[in-house]
Amino acid sequence: MQDADLLLSLAGIAGVFVGFGALISTRGDGAGDVYVVSYIRGVVGMGLMVVVAAIAPVVISRYEIGGHELWLLSSLLYLVLFWAMILVTGRNPEHDALLAAFARAVRVRQMLISALLLVSVSIVLILVVLGLFPDLEPALYLTAVTFVLFYAAFALLQLVMSQGRPQTA
Repeated sequence: MQDADLLLSLAGIAGVFVGFGALISTRGDGAGDVYVVSYIRGVVGMGLMVVVAAIAPVVISRYEIGGHELWLLSSLLYLVLFWAMILVTGRNPEHDALLAAFARAVRVRQMLISALLLVSVSIVLILVVLGLFPDLEPALYLTAVTFVLFYAAFALLQLVMSQGRPQTA
């Protein structure tokens, strides 16, 4: 498989995000702060999702599955993981408390960014599943993986930049 090294490198980068999230969560300060807990869960969840999504095509290809079938199976797995994370996060009380604590403008910005990610990743993966652009399937899949990796980096940056801010009520 042509993109194996690139996908494994992305999995390694996402693993670093998971490690940073775990490190931040164990340091003690703010462990009960809804902001910190919610963002750590997001970074770790997205990081783990990228690790699995990046490794899946490499593993599947070892079974002599290639072409559209490889990207179809990988995309279906990624869609299930992605939507499962969205549904689990949406039912998380810390997530609701975090949104309630944000000012309206910040809440709207967060929801727009999240919706953009949700729609973008879903559309890209659905294009792969439908097989509409067979020559672009590896690139489309890589794009979907990279979108979530960038969002995890953005969430980690927000978490780090928020240190020292006033505590939420």
